[in-house]
Amino acid sequence: MRKKLTGKVRRDSLLAWLKDNQNPLTGTELADKANVSRQVIVQDISLLKAQDHPIIATSNGYIYMKTEENNKDYRRVIACKHARNETKEELYTIVDFGVIVENVVIEHPIYGDLKASLMISSRADVDKFVDKIEEKNAPYLLELTDGVHNHTLVANEEEKLDQAFQALQEKGFIAE
Repeated sequence: MRKKLTGKVRRDSLLAWLKDNQNPLTGTELADKANVSRQVIVQDISLLKAQDHPIIATSNGYIYMKTEENNKDYRRVIACKHARNETKEELYTIVDFGVIVENVVIEHPIYGDLKASLMISSRADVDKFVDKIEEKNAPYLLELTDGVHNHTLVANEEEKLDQAFQALQEKGFIAE
């Protein structure tokens, strides 16, 4: 049986594992590595976030975000509008150009801006996201705003952002 990591040692290990991974790590994966419960990992992640570590929780797991000074990526916020059943096509269109869908943001009439981290970068990520929504019978945020929502897109070349935007515009997904 593996020894449980404790306190600071475990959190330092979590940081190292997240920093060394390009892909999201689930709470369950981290719990298995640390030999603790998933709830302990959730608490540790909260403590690390409170210490200003740039960890985000996505539908696919936890990611340690690069700091801005090391980040050479291009970002663009786009306004989209479409129906629930067009979500998969919208996301496929974006990732097919090598663009990451960092988040989705809506402007709620009561709560103001509601933001959800997505970090979707492939068709497989899109499929996982859509399958989870359907499995849980959860609403998409766009359903709260008649289809209107923003995405922050990230790419290593500005041209990829331009191409994704153009393709979305041609398909009628850009809000006018």
